[in-house]
Amino acid sequence: MELQSNVKTQNPIVRQLASLKVLSRLLGHELHAQGASKAITLSRDEVVEVQTTVDLFIEEITRRVQTRGDTQPAPAEPQMVAARN
Repeated sequence: MELQSNVKTQNPIVRQLASLKVLSRLLGHELHAQGASKAITLSRDEVVEVQTTVDLFIEEITRRVQTRGDTQPAPAEPQMVAARN
């Protein structure tokens, strides 16, 4: 019985970390693919993927904290601005 409850509590954590694992694998792949170069380049699409992954992780954590019923007010969200080209 104890094992079942332990698995249930770990499952949300594993889901939360899944997006960070994807991000880590993407960055690791780019480091490996670009060899010994000190500088690496990322395409615009890859940067968008990184940003999306981080944003999804933040949203998931924020939602989980708010559904816990915390009485502390949520911090104000920073306003996103468009990138300059």
